[in-house]
Amino acid sequence: MALIVQKYGGTSVGTTDRIKNVARRVAKHKAQGHDIVVVLSAMSGETNRLIGLAKEMQVNPDPRELDVIVSTGEQVTIGLLVMALKDIGIDAISYTGAQVKILTDSAHTKARIQHIDDANMRADLSAGKVVVVAGFQGVDPDGNITTLGRGGSDTTGVALAAALKADECQIYTDVDGVYTTDPRVVPEAKKLTTITFEEMLEMASLGSKVLQIRSVEFAGKYNVKLRVLSSFQEEGEGTLITFEEDSTVEKPVISGIAFNRDEARVNVIGVPDKPGIAYQILGPVADANIDVDMIIQNVGQDGTTDFSFTVPKGELARTIKVLEGVQSHIGGQSVSGDDKICKVSIVGVGMRSHVGVASTMFRTLAEEGINIQMISTSEIKISVVLDEKYLELAVRVLHKAFGLDRTL
Repeated sequence: MALIVQKYGGTSVGTTDRIKNVARRVAKHKAQGHDIVVVLSAMSGETNRLIGLAKEMQVNPDPRELDVIVSTGEQVTIGLLVMALKDIGIDAISYTGAQVKILTDSAHTKARIQHIDDANMRADLSAGKVVVVAGFQGVDPDGNITTLGRGGSDTTGVALAAALKADECQIYTDVDGVYTTDPRVVPEAKKLTTITFEEMLEMASLGSKVLQIRSVEFAGKYNVKLRVLSSFQEEGEGTLITFEEDSTVEKPVISGIAFNRDEARVNVIGVPDKPGIAYQILGPVADANIDVDMIIQNVGQDGTTDFSFTVPKGELARTIKVLEGVQSHIGGQSVSGDDKICKVSIVGVGMRSHVGVASTMFRTLAEEGINIQMISTSEIKISVVLDEKYLELAVRVLHKAFGLDRTL
């Protein structure tokens, strides 16, 4: 008998029929003698609908009240699943994040988990119940409802698995595992049997939508065995995220290609080339709680330099406004933005022991006439910023160049 945490995404609970299918799957695992904790997202599209309602009231909704509104989506699905389980003879109980209690900080709409009280869940599991928990939400020290940001239900699932010391955390979604890249862009993409936490963390951070990055961070930090499965297939092993590279098979140097359309470039032109200028630019951006990704500072000329970095596309206008507010202080000539870009990244632990990976990537893009605007590297990844119109072409040619269409 094992303790298993299962997380089901929005498409998996998108209709009442699908919720009934989840109930049958949970009942099957329960019949095998396992203790089951289920974490649910809201029905697909429901969070967007709730945000839309909020924006009809305020163009920029109050963050605290927005959390109150959007947290209701998951409350609906957990109640419906418990009803479906009871209807087929499975004793179950639902919990909101506050009821668990999943304690977070007070950063509304992007809160971080600080502590989980597992006492009630353990008592219910000992009594033979299936525990069903609302994903994506928690409560701050003052009792305010908080949400964890987009994809936060993955984080809830992994965090509960860590707190309960579960044998496995299973992430059920609309795909049957992690692929070398998005099959909608490259039909020849192959499903990976295993992928390392390092690679999955990079893939998630670079735009892969299979798992939310914070969930992978949690799993790696607390040694949670993590598996991605399809809620629409009865059989299949999915993809196991492992702590060590599988040495039993000859793997390609590159494991996958991630991409992100949600990128915008910010350019700060003609700032003084002096110590501390990067902090003077990025400090106010960080104070505004805006995430910065890739950063480039050009070689200074005539005592000035140009500074560029990327932010989420939805934060571009706010970032420019922040920088225009400090422009006179930092001495920049101008601030501009470009939201017609994308980021394409190659990822693989094999890059540590193979040379020529970067040159292969750059040559492949050059042969297609694709200009590289920015480059960022780490030990196991190379990311480039491109004009967004080249995204799909770049992914296809790189997938082929690195032999990922031949992955077993």
